[in-house]
Amino acid sequence: MRHSDVYAIASKDIVFESFDGEAVVLDLSTGKYFGFSDSGSRLWQALSSGISAQALVGQSAGGATISIAELEGFISRLLEFGLLAPLADTPAQPVSADRLAELAQTREPIKVEVHDDLADLIIVDPIHEVEEPQGWPAVKQTS
Repeated sequence: MRHSDVYAIASKDIVFESFDGEAVVLDLSTGKYFGFSDSGSRLWQALSSGISAQALVGQSAGGATISIAELEGFISRLLEFGLLAPLADTPAQPVSADRLAELAQTREPIKVEVHDDLADLIIVDPIHEVEEPQGWPAVKQTS
């Protein structure tokens, strides 16, 4: 495991919502959004709420047992995307039996996908950066 195995959402520009148990995370600074498998969604929710990575190793998810390598790979991607940041000297939150049960009920392998097809529209300021008189979503062209 890494030096710190407790994480938090990396910035205020990272927002997320769960739809039927699957998390969609949006980075408002880049316009990229991230889709998770059901097991990835549960891990995202656990890690972003301060549960230690070590507490998740060996648990059931996606029909298998979470290995250290698999979890480190997942966390590395979240760090690379700028979604999570490690917290030094921060005590971990306890993992509840309900959260572990939700994780065990997942059926898909741990996965996160990156989408940037709407980035140009997401990062534009709809008040100041639109083409008048067309308005939103016509983005003002720079010359």
